[in-house]
Amino acid sequence: MTTTFATVAGLGGASLSSTSSRLTSGFVKSPVSARNPLRKAVAMGNGRVTCFERNWLRADYSVIGFGLIGWLAPSSVPAINGKSLTGLFFESIGAELAHFPTPPALTSSFWLWLVTWPLGLFICLTFGQIGFKGRTEEYF
Repeated sequence: MTTTFATVAGLGGASLSSTSSRLTSGFVKSPVSARNPLRKAVAMGNGRVTCFERNWLRADYSVIGFGLIGWLAPSSVPAINGKSLTGLFFESIGAELAHFPTPPALTSSFWLWLVTWPLGLFICLTFGQIGFKGRTEEYF
């Protein structure tokens, strides 16, 4: 039984043997080839290396809209002593603006709502972006 290995240069000039240059995973539907932007730039001869695509964010406004709705709907349910998280957050903003030049006290509930509400929105938008783009690009 003979096996043929392709030699790949490793760190420090050591050689590594690999049987395949294709990566496979149970999460990805089709095999994905490893891309090396350095090798591509050298092959093209221009010497310019770009590590990220130009449109790396791939922003989609529907994700922002659905993510905002997806956070506003559950945070508007009156679950905290008959009040919603959104209502408490905006109510605390109004209470703190009533004595504007004076900053909020450290014991004010404003700080809790100031951390909780935007953090929940950020998490919802992040998971929405991951889920939407993962489904669009057929990762799952």
